[in-house]
Formats: sequence, C-alpha cells, structure tokens
Amino acid sequence: MQKSIFITGATSGFGKACAVMFAQLGRPIILVGRRIDRLKELQESLSSKAPIHIIGLDVRQKKSVESEISNLPEEFENVDILVNSAGLALGLKPSHETDLEDWETMIDTNIKGLVYCTRNILPKMVKRNMGHIINIGSIAGDYPYPGGNVYGATKAFVKQFSRNLRADLLGANIRVTNIEPGLAETEFSVVRFHGDAQKANKVYEQTDPLTAEDIAEIVFFVATLPPHINVNRLEVMPTCQTWGNFAIDRNGLSGL
Repeated sequence: MQKSIFITGATSGFGKACAVMFAQLGRPIILVGRRIDRLKELQESLSSKAPIHIIGLDVRQKKSVESEISNLPEEFENVDILVNSAGLALGLKPSHETDLEDWETMIDTNIKGLVYCTRNILPKMVKRNMGHIINIGSIAGDYPYPGGNVYGATKAFVKQFSRNLRADLLGANIRVTNIEPGLAETEFSVVRFHGDAQKANKVYEQTDPLTAEDIAEIVFFVATLPPHINVNRLEVMPTCQTWGNFAIDRNGLSGL
C-alpha cells in the first residue's frame, strides 16, 4: 500500500503550498484545516494529480485529532510524511500589554496541536520502521524581538521538541526536520494583526520576502532526499533580512 502524506494548516500559506508541491508525487495526501470550504477547493484542484482526503479539523481539539487520525480511510492510513504546518502568531504588543487569550491560542495551536498530531501518527511510523516528521518552526524560536514573546517561545518549543524526537527515535529509521523560515509573505501577518490587512502589508513594504512556495520547495527537498540523510534543522531568511544589533537603553539608570 502506498505511503501517504499528512499536512496540517493546509488551507493557506506554507501548508497549502506544500500540498500543491507534494501532489506531483501522485501519492495519497491528507489535508487538514479548519476552513472546510478552502479544503474542498484545494481537493478539487489537486485530485487529478493525487488522491486527496480532507479533514475539517482544529488541531487544538485533542479528542478530535485522535479520532480523525485513528479513522483514516485505508488508502490514507499509512502516513509516511507528517508536515506540521498549522500555526500562527497573534499580536505584537509587549508582554505586559498583550491579550492573554492570544497567548493561549498560540500555545494551544503551535505547541499542543503539533504534539497531538505527532503523538497520534508516530506509533505507526515506529511500527513500520519508516517515516519523516517535518515541523514548521521559525527564526523567532532562535532570535528574540520586541512583541515576539509567546510566539517566539512556542517556536523555541518546536525546535527543542524536534531535537528530542530525534533522540527518542534513534534506530527507528524515522527522520525529523525543523524548518525555520524568516520573513515570509503569506496570511501570517493578516492573522497576527487580527485581519488588519493594511497593517500587515506594512510588514513587507519595500522588501523581497520569502513566499509560501519557497518554503514548500524546501520542505519537498528535505522530504525527498535519500532516506539515510536527515536534515535536522534548516534556517532560511530572505536576502533582505538579517539579525539585528543589540538593543541598548541609553536613557540612564532609570528606577535607581
């Protein structure tokens, strides 16, 4: 039976672009997302290239994730590649002003959703002694920036979780990769600013950012390398982006 590909966050951005990229292999693909209308559109556009199974699912719902994965149709049940792409950032306020619900949503999606999917798919990979887990992290998991607070912390979790999976899976012939994009123009900033497209557009003004297709090509590349090669971590930025200087407060010894 053919091995399948399971992609979360498939309704937009990196997840959708990965779906399009992997469809060229002709292998069964499971597309997961909350917006079922978008999933249906994507299924229709890709069904001539590969078998597509869609699941309208919020990865934050543990029981639903478990149920859907345990009841995959026979053609799709042998997941060989898991792309954990579902994730988001909300807000850019400093920690003392941010909305606590935004923090909770990021933790529930970026951390809990990722581990729910991984934990439910991984046992069968181990049983078959084959598989590849590809997590979409972020440079925010490595480099702090004002307003990044919990978002950056969730992506630091993704980085360390990916590393620890590798340690746990030694000898199981399962690859684990953490892809860490920098500035990339998708719906990401629109979501971060709660639908304010004008504010989101300013993030990318006068830049040449990465695209969802760029990241999908990288994901496809690491997934299709010979099975004895594991890319542990791949950090990628657009050429127009680099690390910032150290921030120093030069207003004196305030508070003393």
